[in-house]
Amino acid sequence: MGQFDSAKDMIVETARKLTAKGYLMATGGNLSVRITGQSALAITPSNYDYLKMLPEDVCVLDFELKVLEGSLKPSVESGMHAAIYRARQDVNAVVHTHQVYASALTLIQMPIPSLFDEQVRFLGRSVNIIPYAPSGTGLLVGIIARSVRDHNNAYMLQNHGALVFGSDMERAVHNVEILEKCSLAYLLALCTDRKISKIPLAVREVAFAKLRKDQQKVITGNNEIGGE
Repeated sequence: MGQFDSAKDMIVETARKLTAKGYLMATGGNLSVRITGQSALAITPSNYDYLKMLPEDVCVLDFELKVLEGSLKPSVESGMHAAIYRARQDVNAVVHTHQVYASALTLIQMPIPSLFDEQVRFLGRSVNIIPYAPSGTGLLVGIIARSVRDHNNAYMLQNHGALVFGSDMERAVHNVEILEKCSLAYLLALCTDRKISKIPLAVREVAFAKLRKDQQKVITGNNEIGGE
């Protein structure tokens, strides 16, 4: 068994799960996982049907985007994923989707405030919109590297889609689902033209403190096993 096999298997399994649930469509979006103990990641290949993807199709790169394993072209967003892992030691999995309701909010440039306890506990104080830049460009990588330092676990990319993190892949997938639930609820509330309530500030800060505590545990664990 190769040293990257478990990471590759996880990428394939998760991509199929997200496709079945409608969060990934056609060849849009991408996902990656940090390689334990290394400055490297496993990521989906570029422009490849997720339902046809096999473990050997998954690409493994170091954080400088040097190919360590895999014959296919890696996702054009590989630089974005590497930048996130460098900036956020608490993140071990990244999922970028074009999920519908979150994407709709990016079109009207409506970040999601702290609407629900669960949202803040796992996604952060708010779901902010990262300004537009073309996919796969250094400009987008730079904007994202600066934007994700606020410790939130979900963002929306203007006129593009969603960007969601997790301490592991399972948590990242759960966070994708939480984001879509919040996005739909917020869109429906906006349609009413009524005042939209938010959770109390004190409750928000308590929930966010729990998220930050979890993140610190992940950072400690990554450092103990040789991560950056």
